[in-house]
Amino acid sequence: MSSVQRCPECNSVNLTHDEEKGEIICNDCGLIVEEKMVDTGIDLSGKFDKSEKKGRGGAPMSIQKFDKGLTTNVGEISDIYKLDAKQTRKFLRLKKWQERVSTSIERNLRLAMAELRRVSAYLNLPTVVGDEAARLYNYVLQRGFVRGRSMESVIAACIYAACRSYNIPRTLDEIAHASDIERKEIGRTYRFIIRRMTIKITPSSPNDYISRFSSILKLSPKTQNHALKILKRASDEELTSGRGPAGIAAAALYVAALLNDEKKTQREVADVAGITEVTIRNRYKELIEKLGLEEKMKIQEVERKKGSK
Repeated sequence: MSSVQRCPECNSVNLTHDEEKGEIICNDCGLIVEEKMVDTGIDLSGKFDKSEKKGRGGAPMSIQKFDKGLTTNVGEISDIYKLDAKQTRKFLRLKKWQERVSTSIERNLRLAMAELRRVSAYLNLPTVVGDEAARLYNYVLQRGFVRGRSMESVIAACIYAACRSYNIPRTLDEIAHASDIERKEIGRTYRFIIRRMTIKITPSSPNDYISRFSSILKLSPKTQNHALKILKRASDEELTSGRGPAGIAAAALYVAALLNDEKKTQREVADVAGITEVTIRNRYKELIEKLGLEEKMKIQEVERKKGSK
């Protein structure tokens, strides 16, 4: 079993060999007398403890890859050309045949999932949103709803639907900019998808945009909370219905910034929200008139002029 006959600590001969860990342990004092590296191989039992990190099963599966990360490729072109001429021709033929035997759905998914990962990374979306968008695209593709539409517009629509499902505030303009697809085309495809899949998605709330817009504009928490209170009052007065959530959120932030003496121009707020200055002005006028904020705005303007003098 081992050349060690006695424990060097207590001189005991009461030793135990743990075959699983490869250790010789003294039963009297608990000293590990000898320790050997043991390769237990791959665990095929399927009983994995979630608390333990056992990185012996390869990379995790991901629905954002066309094959979930399970397909073995013949090789990369850069690696194949490092071989000698005979082997290079052989592996290039194998790689060509691997592409030929793949189905049209597999080829479509290969391109679509690469585009999905690119847009998701550009928008800095959570992994769970990317997975949901990939699941939606797989569903749409398997049922032939992609036919007659560009792959990029369907991917953009699926990402927008996934963002709406998880209440991630992303506007159509942002997704259109990231995917280089027209806003109208994405909206048209999105409506088609949710109608065919009978998905129930709640309308996005202006409150969802406040935190992100405030962070970009570097507004104080006090202004952010004030904007949320303005939106609450606007909702009670039914000023938010029938209006774009990004526009009403941006206008509420603009009003709150003025009331808290944080100077932000309409152009700055409009650029962050992806809307026009005209929209900001219209929503701004509605809020101060309907919520009775005109007097406060006048007082704030007077105090600002006194401070500048």
